[in-house]
Amino acid sequence: QVQLVESGGGLVQAGGSLRLSCVASGTIFSMSDMGWYRQAPGKQREMVATITRGGNTNYVDSVKGRFTISRDNAKNTVYVQMNSLKPEDTAVYYCNSVFLGRTYWGQGTQVTVSS
Repeated sequence: QVQLVESGGGLVQAGGSLRLSCVASGTIFSMSDMGWYRQAPGKQREMVATITRGGNTNYVDSVKGRFTISRDNAKNTVYVQMNSLKPEDTAVYYCNSVFLGRTYWGQGTQVTVSS
């Protein structure tokens, strides 16, 4: 059974930084495409950043230049470094994994950015 466990969320002031981590188990991590998504209250879930098994990355325009996604296959972990945080980055952040055509989600971690 695939499990994704996120950590690293919290409360931070605008301009601050956080690093989210997601540890995967029950899957072949190195063969999985990974991503971070977020959902703010009253809004649809949106893609924040993705990284393929080959290391190619993609970002939503609103975080380009501020967020960096990375992965450590030896630790079965995907990260997102979030700098210059803004109040509009406030959301629940979810880890996502795609392996052999199936999609898996973590339970989410809250990120709150105060102005």
